[in-house]
Amino acid sequence: MLILLPPSEGKTPAITGDAVDWTTLSFPGLNSYRAKVLEGLGTVSAHEDALALLGVGASLRADVERNTRLHAEPAAPAHQVYSGVLYDALDYNSLTPTQRRKADECVLVISALWGAIRFGDRVPAYRLSMGTALPDVGRLASFWKPQLSEALAAATEGELLVDCRSSTYAAAWAPPPAQTVAVNVFTEVNGVRKVVSHFAKHTRGEVARHLLTRRGKAPQTPAQLRQAAAEKWSVELVEGTARKPHALNLILPD
Repeated sequence: MLILLPPSEGKTPAITGDAVDWTTLSFPGLNSYRAKVLEGLGTVSAHEDALALLGVGASLRADVERNTRLHAEPAAPAHQVYSGVLYDALDYNSLTPTQRRKADECVLVISALWGAIRFGDRVPAYRLSMGTALPDVGRLASFWKPQLSEALAAATEGELLVDCRSSTYAAAWAPPPAQTVAVNVFTEVNGVRKVVSHFAKHTRGEVARHLLTRRGKAPQTPAQLRQAAAEKWSVELVEGTARKPHALNLILPD
């Protein structure tokens, strides 16, 4: 089982420590593409209209300025750098040592800058969304899609993929539908369902935590994943097709 997560929009910068060592990152075949994105990000972040080009407000000016010196910025494990609603719900720091090792093995973060990394990979805090377009790179989702398909093929072969990504990050890589289950979150009132957005991040973080902490073997099929999720939520499994992944729908009380 592998759990696919988006990065958090906000990041927690490391205060001290060495800069990123590219030779230690997972999926080293992506390094040349990472370098190209990093160069484009540095160029855009140094531009006088950087905030507008990156689609962020003035309150994030310091984050954008940091983008211009990421080669030298202190790095920390990804599970420390990524923060926010989903990662608060997953709560890596409260996991046992065994559960942390499982998280380091099972979680893949699909990143606009790094392509794909694991929780133990040391990276600096940065500001970049998968929906951004960069010079000589273009739209990042389109840029990463073929690279991730090739780089992740071996690592994901035969694995059940629990897809907790947002649509923005799901656009960057479409894993094989037969082995992928997208996690959706709804509320239901009087038989009418409503998609939830912000709270969906929290719930997906809880799903990831549940899968990392529950007793027994990890789910290996969509049906087993449904059974595992049903331990905590009201759920339904929608079978996928040749082109569309399975869907695990979690129904929350309003």
